[in-house]
Amino acid sequence: MKHDLQLRAAARAIYDACYPSEEWALVGFEVGERLETVHYRQAVGAAQQARAVPADRDVQLVLPTFA
Repeated sequence: MKHDLQLRAAARAIYDACYPSEEWALVGFEVGERLETVHYRQAVGAAQQARAVPADRDVQLVLPTFA
């Protein structure tokens, strides 16, 4: 993923937002990337999913409803 700088930046933003301290993840993004921790893999997966979301302003995302 190091060759895809936009995806890496998005994954880092997600990682830092979801795991802001050692209470949430024991290592920072760079170490998580090197060790391929579960937190890192989750952030990459979220970044890949976000990339797939249409950027068209006229498209409204439909969120799932919970009963």
